[in-house]
Amino acid sequence: MARVVPDPKPVPVAITRANVWDVAIRWSDGHEAVYPAPYLRRACCCVVCLQAPVAEDPDVHPLAIDAVGTYAVHFEWSDGHAAGVYSYEYLRGLCPCPSCTARALPDHHRS
Repeated sequence: MARVVPDPKPVPVAITRANVWDVAIRWSDGHEAVYPAPYLRRACCCVVCLQAPVAEDPDVHPLAIDAVGTYAVHFEWSDGHAAGVYSYEYLRGLCPCPSCTARALPDHHRS
């Protein structure tokens, strides 16, 4: 009988609104983070957004947040954009919390 090995990559266990606009994600490893809506919108990696810069809009916010299977999240944005799919791995890599951003910096950039 084959042994099932759990995937070590964290997955969201809850995705909610942190406030009126921002997104809160609680991960399976216990990590919790708040993603500012404009930050997430600018991070869209769909082909449209990769070909042209995303306009700065401090008021942009998600109108809808939907799961895509068991691997990603789709946002419908207040600026009319709805083409991007954010994989769980990509979202975790975008985590803006201080501990995650500190880990992402090369050693010579850490204080």
